[in-house]
Amino acid sequence: MQEKRENSKEDPVSTIGLSDSGGSAHVMAKRAREVSDYLVAVSRISAATSGLTDLNAILPIVLNTTLSLMDGVVGGIMLLDNETGMLSYCVHHGLSDKYTTEMRLRPGEGVAGQVAQSGRPILLDDISSNPNAARLDLITTEGIKAFVSIPLRARDNVLGVLNVGSHRARHFTTEDLHLLGTIGDQLGIAIEHARLYERLAKARERYRQVARQVLLSQEEERKRVARELHDETSQSLTGLALTLQVLIQSAEAAGVRESEFKATLERAHSLTVQISSDVSRLIANLRPTLLDTLGLFPAIRRYAETNLGPLGVNVYVEAEEATSPPEEVEVGLFRWAQGAIGNIMQHSEARNVTISCKREDDELVLRIRDDGRGFNVSEITGVEETGRGAGLFSMKERMSLLGGHCTAESRPRHGTVVTARVPIFWSTADAKDTRTGSG
Repeated sequence: MQEKRENSKEDPVSTIGLSDSGGSAHVMAKRAREVSDYLVAVSRISAATSGLTDLNAILPIVLNTTLSLMDGVVGGIMLLDNETGMLSYCVHHGLSDKYTTEMRLRPGEGVAGQVAQSGRPILLDDISSNPNAARLDLITTEGIKAFVSIPLRARDNVLGVLNVGSHRARHFTTEDLHLLGTIGDQLGIAIEHARLYERLAKARERYRQVARQVLLSQEEERKRVARELHDETSQSLTGLALTLQVLIQSAEAAGVRESEFKATLERAHSLTVQISSDVSRLIANLRPTLLDTLGLFPAIRRYAETNLGPLGVNVYVEAEEATSPPEEVEVGLFRWAQGAIGNIMQHSEARNVTISCKREDDELVLRIRDDGRGFNVSEITGVEETGRGAGLFSMKERMSLLGGHCTAESRPRHGTVVTARVPIFWSTADAKDTRTGSG
């Protein structure tokens, strides 16, 4: 009996021990799940803040992930406007439009304003009874109880706050505070980077607009100079050549036998014809008449044949019928082709060149291929002091100004292919057709 009693005494102890072990395992499993949830949440937020540059995409991901992690029902992200000096909601969940519209705070005002001013988080079990809270009427209407506000910092600057709340009172732990602090720091840096990226994008767009205007002004000036050369200088040279020709014929008719005099007239006539030819070529380079009369591709083809033909280069063309692009695009593509052909003339030692122009999906694609000496594209990283790389850089920049892009493919002794792609954003009605002939 005694042994049975001793066994009966041990049974409760054994039961308690098993119960404790099971409880401990349950707590550990719960703790492991919490840690796993924390890691997953932090990882997701890190991916969003490091991989995205648009605040409209970053903020909702961070807010929703944080609310899910903290079992928060309501919350939002308030950013500080540098111009007005006010905190206002940029993104929110579970809050009414009235609340988010009217809850605008200055640094130091209300709970969120104090966080923005001090850079320190505030955790409240029940904000509706806190005397420092701003707009208690709105808070009461929303039914917000537990509330935590975390500063969003980038270096020493507070850019805003992250607010998380619930409709019931609860106690936030130190671990909650550390986790939210980590999220706040990550988000603060992401906001700063996104704003820098936005400013850079705006500056780049301003640069493009200014550069585009400069290019258009240059083309207008080229057109004006070409017109004056054609209307005045070229015609004057033509008149001079005709006058010299008449003098030569008159001298012959009058029986002038001074050979030196006749030779001088002939040299003057020959020189005048050569100057007139040079001026005509200059006019064509300044503003190809075919660009105005026939269009883009015939002008490129004529330019290539005129400049590459004398060098013994065979020019082949492949073109599809396409809608005429606006003048700005047309001129930009022609200048790009001039740069590519100029590089072939100076560097390639090619024997054959193929020029193609066609539409691929929503892009107009202009491609120039040569079988010349080629080069290592990876070595051209910028414009060198010798000028090497300037042509390719200029070609890429010109396409960028048109909203397109340029690529170059080449290997030593395997030729070069340069491609310009411009999005087709125009229609037949948009394109200004200034053609005056069919050629």
